[in-house]
Amino acid sequence: MKTILVTGSAGFIGANLVKRLFKDMKEGTIVGVDNLNNYYDVSLKEYRLRELGELKPANINYTFVKGSIADKPLVDSLFAEHKFDIVVNLAAQAGVRYSIDNPDVYIESNIIGFYNILEACRHSYDVISSEVEKSQYQGVQHLVYASSSSVYGGNKKVPFSTDDRVDNPVSLYAATKKSNELMAHCYSKLYNIPSTGLRFFTVYGPAGRPDMAYFGFTNKLLKGDTIQIYNYGNCRRDFTYVDDIVEGIVRVMAKAPEKRNGEDGLPIPPYAVYNIGGGQPENLLDFVQTLQEELLRAGVLPKDYDFEAHKQLVPMQPGDVPTTYADATALERDFGFTPKITLREGLRKFAEWYKEYYG
Repeated sequence: MKTILVTGSAGFIGANLVKRLFKDMKEGTIVGVDNLNNYYDVSLKEYRLRELGELKPANINYTFVKGSIADKPLVDSLFAEHKFDIVVNLAAQAGVRYSIDNPDVYIESNIIGFYNILEACRHSYDVISSEVEKSQYQGVQHLVYASSSSVYGGNKKVPFSTDDRVDNPVSLYAATKKSNELMAHCYSKLYNIPSTGLRFFTVYGPAGRPDMAYFGFTNKLLKGDTIQIYNYGNCRRDFTYVDDIVEGIVRVMAKAPEKRNGEDGLPIPPYAVYNIGGGQPENLLDFVQTLQEELLRAGVLPKDYDFEAHKQLVPMQPGDVPTTYADATALERDFGFTPKITLREGLRKFAEWYKEYYG
Protein backbone atom coordinates (compact mmCIF):
# COMPACT_ATOMS: atom_id res chain seq x y z
CA MET A 1 0.00 0.00 0.00
CA LYS A 2 1.76 3.12 -1.28
CA THR A 3 1.88 6.53 0.34
CA ILE A 4 2.47 9.26 -2.23
CA LEU A 5 3.21 12.97 -1.86
CA VAL A 6 2.24 15.25 -4.76
CA THR A 7 3.43 18.83 -4.33
CA GLY A 8 1.78 21.48 -6.48
CA SER A 9 -1.38 19.36 -6.35
CA ALA A 10 -3.71 22.30 -7.09
CA GLY A 11 -1.64 23.11 -10.15
CA PHE A 12 -2.45 22.06 -13.70
CA ILE A 13 -0.26 18.96 -13.91
CA GLY A 14 -0.50 18.12 -10.20
CA ALA A 15 -4.30 18.03 -10.11
CA ASN A 16 -4.44 15.89 -13.24
CA LEU A 17 -1.89 13.50 -11.74
CA VAL A 18 -3.92 13.10 -8.53
CA LYS A 19 -7.01 12.47 -10.66
CA ARG A 20 -5.18 9.73 -12.52
CA LEU A 21 -3.90 8.16 -9.27
CA PHE A 22 -7.50 8.04 -8.00
CA LYS A 23 -8.29 5.82 -11.00
CA ASP A 24 -5.17 3.66 -10.86
CA MET A 25 -4.67 2.97 -7.16
CA LYS A 26 -6.65 0.20 -5.53
CA GLU A 27 -5.70 1.47 -2.08
CA GLY A 28 -3.20 3.80 -0.47
CA THR A 29 -2.64 7.37 0.69
CA ILE A 30 -2.16 10.52 -1.37
CA VAL A 31 -1.12 13.79 0.26
CA GLY A 32 -1.38 16.92 -1.88
CA VAL A 33 0.39 20.17 -1.00
CA ASP A 34 -0.02 23.56 -2.66
CA ASN A 35 0.36 27.15 -1.48
CA LEU A 36 -2.41 28.44 -3.82
CA ASN A 37 -0.38 31.52 -4.72
CA ASN A 38 -1.84 34.22 -6.94
CA TYR A 39 0.56 33.87 -9.90
CA TYR A 40 -2.65 33.23 -11.83
CA ASP A 41 -6.37 33.13 -11.00
CA VAL A 42 -6.69 31.28 -7.68
CA SER A 43 -10.30 30.35 -8.45
CA LEU A 44 -8.99 27.99 -11.13
CA LYS A 45 -6.86 26.20 -8.53
CA GLU A 46 -9.86 26.03 -6.20
CA TYR A 47 -11.92 24.57 -9.05
CA ARG A 48 -9.34 21.81 -9.52
CA LEU A 49 -9.35 21.07 -5.78
CA ARG A 50 -13.16 20.88 -5.72
CA GLU A 51 -13.03 18.46 -8.62
CA LEU A 52 -10.55 16.28 -6.73
CA GLY A 53 -12.79 16.32 -3.66
CA GLU A 54 -15.72 15.13 -5.77
CA LEU A 55 -13.71 12.43 -7.57
CA LYS A 56 -11.94 10.92 -4.54
CA PRO A 57 -12.76 7.20 -4.33
CA ALA A 58 -13.62 5.59 -1.01
CA ASN A 59 -10.60 3.27 -1.12
CA ILE A 60 -8.05 6.11 -1.25
CA ASN A 61 -7.02 8.16 1.78
CA TYR A 62 -6.55 11.64 0.28
CA THR A 63 -5.50 14.75 2.19
CA PHE A 64 -4.87 18.27 0.88
CA VAL A 65 -2.56 20.59 2.81
CA LYS A 66 -2.37 24.30 2.02
CA GLY A 67 1.25 25.33 2.46
CA SER A 68 4.56 26.05 0.78
CA ILE A 69 7.42 23.62 0.24
CA ALA A 70 9.68 26.55 1.17
CA ASP A 71 8.31 26.08 4.72
CA LYS A 72 10.85 23.55 6.03
CA PRO A 73 9.04 22.71 9.30
CA LEU A 74 5.86 21.96 7.33
CA VAL A 75 7.69 19.72 4.86
CA ASP A 76 9.53 17.87 7.62
CA SER A 77 6.34 17.33 9.62
CA LEU A 78 4.54 15.88 6.60
CA PHE A 79 7.35 13.43 5.92
CA ALA A 80 7.50 12.39 9.59
CA GLU A 81 3.74 11.88 9.78
CA HIS A 82 3.06 10.11 6.48
CA LYS A 83 6.27 8.16 5.70
CA PHE A 84 6.10 8.67 1.95
CA ASP A 85 7.17 5.91 -0.42
CA ILE A 86 7.05 8.08 -3.56
CA VAL A 87 7.43 11.85 -3.81
CA VAL A 88 6.37 13.75 -6.92
CA ASN A 89 7.54 17.35 -6.74
CA LEU A 90 5.53 19.49 -9.15
CA ALA A 91 5.44 22.59 -6.93
CA ALA A 92 7.38 25.37 -8.61
CA GLN A 93 7.11 28.96 -9.66
CA ALA A 94 6.52 28.64 -13.38
CA GLY A 95 6.84 31.08 -16.26
CA VAL A 96 9.80 32.39 -18.22
CA ARG A 97 8.83 36.05 -18.59
CA TYR A 98 7.58 36.36 -14.99
CA SER A 99 11.03 35.32 -13.74
CA ILE A 100 12.61 38.40 -15.31
CA ASP A 101 10.70 40.79 -13.04
CA ASN A 102 10.05 38.55 -10.02
CA PRO A 103 13.24 36.56 -9.29
CA ASP A 104 12.66 36.20 -5.54
CA VAL A 105 9.74 33.78 -5.82
CA TYR A 106 11.75 31.48 -8.11
CA ILE A 107 14.59 31.20 -5.60
CA GLU A 108 12.13 30.61 -2.76
CA SER A 109 10.04 27.90 -4.43
CA ASN A 110 12.32 26.32 -7.02
CA ILE A 111 15.60 26.36 -5.07
CA ILE A 112 14.82 26.54 -1.34
CA GLY A 113 11.60 24.53 -1.70
CA PHE A 114 13.29 21.81 -3.73
CA TYR A 115 16.17 21.68 -1.24
CA ASN A 116 13.64 21.11 1.56
CA ILE A 117 12.14 18.21 -0.41
CA LEU A 118 15.58 16.67 -0.98
CA GLU A 119 16.51 16.98 2.68
CA ALA A 120 13.21 15.46 3.76
CA CYS A 121 13.77 12.53 1.37
CA ARG A 122 17.27 12.11 2.76
CA HIS A 123 16.07 11.96 6.36
CA SER A 124 12.75 10.17 5.70
CA TYR A 125 13.95 6.99 7.40
CA ASP A 126 16.10 8.62 10.09
CA VAL A 127 13.26 10.61 11.68
CA ILE A 128 11.31 7.49 12.61
CA SER A 129 11.87 6.59 16.25
CA SER A 130 9.76 3.43 16.51
CA GLU A 131 11.70 0.24 15.76
CA VAL A 132 8.49 -1.42 14.61
CA GLU A 133 7.84 1.33 12.09
CA LYS A 134 11.47 1.25 10.96
CA SER A 135 11.15 -2.46 10.22
CA GLN A 136 8.15 -1.73 7.98
CA TYR A 137 9.47 1.37 6.17
CA GLN A 138 12.46 1.82 3.89
CA GLY A 139 12.35 5.56 3.35
CA VAL A 140 11.48 7.36 0.12
CA GLN A 141 11.91 4.89 -2.74
CA HIS A 142 11.61 7.35 -5.62
CA LEU A 143 11.67 11.12 -6.04
CA VAL A 144 10.13 12.27 -9.33
CA TYR A 145 10.36 15.99 -10.03
CA ALA A 146 9.42 18.49 -12.72
CA SER A 147 12.20 19.96 -14.77
CA SER A 148 11.50 21.85 -17.98
CA SER A 149 12.36 22.07 -21.66
CA SER A 150 13.56 25.59 -20.77
CA VAL A 151 16.87 24.08 -19.59
CA TYR A 152 17.88 23.69 -23.26
CA GLY A 153 18.11 27.49 -23.50
CA GLY A 154 19.46 28.69 -26.80
CA ASN A 155 20.56 25.25 -28.03
CA LYS A 156 20.58 25.26 -31.83
CA LYS A 157 20.55 21.48 -32.30
CA VAL A 158 17.05 19.99 -32.52
CA PRO A 159 15.39 17.84 -31.42
CA PHE A 160 16.59 18.45 -27.86
CA SER A 161 18.12 15.34 -26.30
CA THR A 162 18.87 14.69 -22.64
CA ASP A 163 22.43 13.96 -23.83
CA ASP A 164 22.84 17.60 -24.92
CA ARG A 165 24.72 20.12 -22.79
CA VAL A 166 22.38 22.47 -20.96
CA ASP A 167 24.76 25.09 -19.60
CA ASN A 168 23.30 28.19 -21.25
CA PRO A 169 19.94 29.06 -19.67
CA VAL A 170 18.28 32.20 -21.04
CA SER A 171 16.00 32.83 -18.04
CA LEU A 172 16.19 32.51 -14.26
CA TYR A 173 13.34 30.00 -14.45
CA ALA A 174 15.47 27.76 -16.68
CA ALA A 175 18.46 28.21 -14.37
CA THR A 176 16.43 27.07 -11.34
CA LYS A 177 15.23 23.98 -13.20
CA LYS A 178 18.78 23.06 -14.23
CA SER A 179 19.77 23.62 -10.59
CA ASN A 180 17.10 21.11 -9.53
CA GLU A 181 18.66 18.47 -11.77
CA LEU A 182 22.12 19.14 -10.35
CA MET A 183 20.87 19.07 -6.76
CA ALA A 184 18.95 15.84 -7.35
CA HIS A 185 22.05 14.24 -8.88
CA CYS A 186 24.10 15.26 -5.85
CA TYR A 187 21.58 13.75 -3.40
CA SER A 188 21.30 10.59 -5.50
CA LYS A 189 25.07 10.20 -5.38
CA LEU A 190 25.61 11.07 -1.73
CA TYR A 191 22.55 9.44 -0.17
CA ASN A 192 21.51 6.82 -2.74
CA ILE A 193 18.10 8.44 -3.30
CA PRO A 194 16.55 7.27 -6.59
CA SER A 195 15.44 10.37 -8.49
CA THR A 196 14.03 11.06 -11.94
CA GLY A 197 13.72 14.51 -13.50
CA LEU A 198 11.15 15.12 -16.23
CA ARG A 199 11.65 17.88 -18.78
CA PHE A 200 8.14 18.90 -19.79
CA PHE A 201 7.50 20.52 -23.17
CA THR A 202 4.74 23.20 -23.41
CA VAL A 203 1.93 21.47 -21.52
CA TYR A 204 -1.65 22.40 -22.42
CA GLY A 205 -5.23 21.24 -21.92
CA PRO A 206 -8.52 21.94 -20.06
CA ALA A 207 -8.25 23.96 -16.83
CA GLY A 208 -4.63 24.75 -17.69
CA ARG A 209 -2.54 27.79 -16.83
CA PRO A 210 -4.02 31.09 -18.06
CA ASP A 211 -0.52 32.47 -18.67
CA MET A 212 0.08 29.88 -21.41
CA ALA A 213 -0.45 31.08 -24.99
CA TYR A 214 -3.50 28.98 -25.90
CA PHE A 215 -5.40 30.10 -22.76
CA GLY A 216 -4.21 33.71 -22.82
CA PHE A 217 -5.02 34.08 -26.52
CA THR A 218 -8.54 32.77 -25.90
CA ASN A 219 -9.13 35.24 -23.05
CA LYS A 220 -7.90 38.16 -25.16
CA LEU A 221 -9.86 37.25 -28.29
CA LEU A 222 -13.03 36.91 -26.22
CA LYS A 223 -12.50 40.43 -24.85
CA GLY A 224 -11.76 41.81 -28.32
CA ASP A 225 -8.11 42.46 -27.50
CA THR A 226 -5.18 41.90 -29.86
CA ILE A 227 -3.03 38.79 -29.46
CA GLN A 228 0.71 39.13 -29.99
CA ILE A 229 2.51 36.37 -31.89
CA TYR A 230 6.20 36.44 -31.00
CA ASN A 231 9.15 36.32 -33.40
CA TYR A 232 6.69 37.27 -36.16
CA GLY A 233 5.25 33.77 -35.98
CA ASN A 234 8.61 32.11 -36.63
CA CYS A 235 8.52 30.04 -33.45
CA ARG A 236 7.90 26.35 -33.07
CA ARG A 237 6.64 24.71 -29.92
CA ASP A 238 6.41 21.05 -28.98
CA PHE A 239 2.93 21.16 -27.46
CA THR A 240 2.18 18.22 -25.13
CA TYR A 241 -1.35 17.46 -23.94
CA VAL A 242 -1.64 17.12 -20.17
CA ASP A 243 -2.93 13.52 -20.27
CA ASP A 244 0.24 12.50 -22.13
CA ILE A 245 2.35 14.26 -19.49
CA VAL A 246 0.50 12.44 -16.71
CA GLU A 247 0.85 9.09 -18.48
CA GLY A 248 4.61 9.65 -18.60
CA ILE A 249 4.76 10.61 -14.92
CA VAL A 250 2.76 7.57 -13.81
CA ARG A 251 4.99 5.19 -15.75
CA VAL A 252 8.15 6.81 -14.40
CA MET A 253 6.86 6.74 -10.80
CA ALA A 254 6.53 2.96 -10.98
CA LYS A 255 10.12 2.35 -12.10
CA ALA A 256 12.80 4.03 -10.00
CA PRO A 257 16.43 4.08 -11.21
CA GLU A 258 18.21 1.02 -9.85
CA LYS A 259 20.42 1.28 -6.78
CA ARG A 260 23.85 -0.26 -7.42
CA ASN A 261 27.46 0.27 -6.46
CA GLY A 262 30.44 0.99 -8.67
CA GLU A 263 33.86 -0.66 -8.64
CA ASP A 264 34.89 1.61 -5.76
CA GLY A 265 32.04 0.26 -3.65
CA LEU A 266 30.30 3.64 -3.63
CA PRO A 267 26.79 4.16 -5.01
CA ILE A 268 26.38 4.88 -8.70
CA PRO A 269 23.80 7.70 -8.60
CA PRO A 270 20.33 6.15 -9.11
CA TYR A 271 19.46 9.15 -11.23
CA ALA A 272 17.72 9.74 -14.57
CA VAL A 273 16.32 12.58 -16.67
CA TYR A 274 13.76 12.24 -19.47
CA ASN A 275 12.05 14.49 -21.97
CA ILE A 276 8.27 14.31 -22.17
CA GLY A 277 7.23 16.07 -25.36
CA GLY A 278 4.99 15.54 -28.33
CA GLY A 279 7.89 15.23 -30.75
CA GLN A 280 5.91 17.22 -33.34
CA PRO A 281 6.87 20.90 -33.13
CA GLU A 282 4.11 23.19 -34.38
CA ASN A 283 4.63 26.55 -36.02
CA LEU A 284 2.95 29.27 -33.93
CA LEU A 285 0.87 30.52 -36.86
CA ASP A 286 -0.44 27.00 -37.50
CA PHE A 287 -1.14 26.61 -33.79
CA VAL A 288 -3.11 29.88 -33.75
CA GLN A 289 -5.07 28.78 -36.82
CA THR A 290 -6.02 25.47 -35.18
CA LEU A 291 -6.98 27.26 -31.95
CA GLN A 292 -9.21 29.66 -33.90
CA GLU A 293 -10.99 26.82 -35.64
CA GLU A 294 -11.64 24.95 -32.40
CA LEU A 295 -12.86 28.07 -30.59
CA LEU A 296 -15.36 28.63 -33.40
CA ARG A 297 -16.40 24.98 -33.37
CA ALA A 298 -17.03 25.02 -29.59
CA GLY A 299 -18.99 28.25 -29.79
CA VAL A 300 -16.54 30.19 -27.63
CA LEU A 301 -16.35 32.85 -30.37
CA PRO A 302 -19.01 33.82 -32.96
CA LYS A 303 -18.78 32.40 -36.48
CA ASP A 304 -18.15 35.84 -38.00
CA TYR A 305 -15.23 36.71 -35.66
CA ASP A 306 -12.56 38.75 -37.46
CA PHE A 307 -9.35 37.08 -36.34
CA GLU A 308 -7.07 39.05 -38.65
CA ALA A 309 -8.09 42.30 -36.96
CA HIS A 310 -7.01 40.89 -33.60
CA LYS A 311 -3.57 39.48 -34.45
CA GLN A 312 -0.22 41.27 -34.29
CA LEU A 313 3.18 39.85 -35.22
CA VAL A 314 5.88 41.11 -32.83
CA PRO A 315 9.63 40.48 -32.18
CA MET A 316 11.00 37.76 -29.90
CA GLN A 317 10.69 38.48 -26.18
CA PRO A 318 13.57 38.28 -23.64
CA GLY A 319 13.95 34.77 -22.23
CA ASP A 320 12.11 33.10 -25.11
CA VAL A 321 13.62 30.60 -27.53
CA PRO A 322 12.59 30.09 -31.17
CA THR A 323 12.10 26.31 -31.04
CA THR A 324 11.35 23.61 -28.49
CA TYR A 325 11.41 20.08 -29.84
CA ALA A 326 11.74 16.93 -27.74
CA ASP A 327 13.71 13.83 -28.52
CA ALA A 328 11.66 11.45 -26.36
CA THR A 329 13.20 8.20 -27.61
CA ALA A 330 14.66 7.43 -24.16
CA LEU A 331 11.18 7.60 -22.62
CA GLU A 332 9.85 5.25 -25.28
CA ARG A 333 12.82 2.90 -24.87
CA ASP A 334 12.60 2.64 -21.07
CA PHE A 335 8.84 2.96 -20.50
CA GLY A 336 7.23 2.00 -23.81
CA PHE A 337 5.45 5.33 -24.09
CA THR A 338 5.49 8.33 -26.36
CA PRO A 339 2.89 11.17 -26.37
CA LYS A 340 0.04 10.47 -28.77
CA ILE A 341 -2.63 13.18 -28.50
CA THR A 342 -2.62 15.55 -31.49
CA LEU A 343 -2.71 19.32 -31.17
CA ARG A 344 -6.16 19.54 -32.75
CA GLU A 345 -7.56 16.88 -30.44
CA GLY A 346 -6.08 18.61 -27.40
CA LEU A 347 -7.20 22.12 -28.36
CA ARG A 348 -10.69 20.78 -29.07
CA LYS A 349 -10.90 19.42 -25.52
CA PHE A 350 -9.63 22.75 -24.18
CA ALA A 351 -12.15 24.78 -26.20
CA GLU A 352 -15.04 22.58 -25.06
CA TRP A 353 -13.94 22.87 -21.43
CA TYR A 354 -13.55 26.66 -21.78
CA LYS A 355 -17.09 26.99 -23.16
CA GLU A 356 -18.48 24.93 -20.30
CA TYR A 357 -16.43 26.58 -17.53
CA TYR A 358 -16.89 30.21 -18.56
CA GLY A 359 -20.32 29.71 -20.10
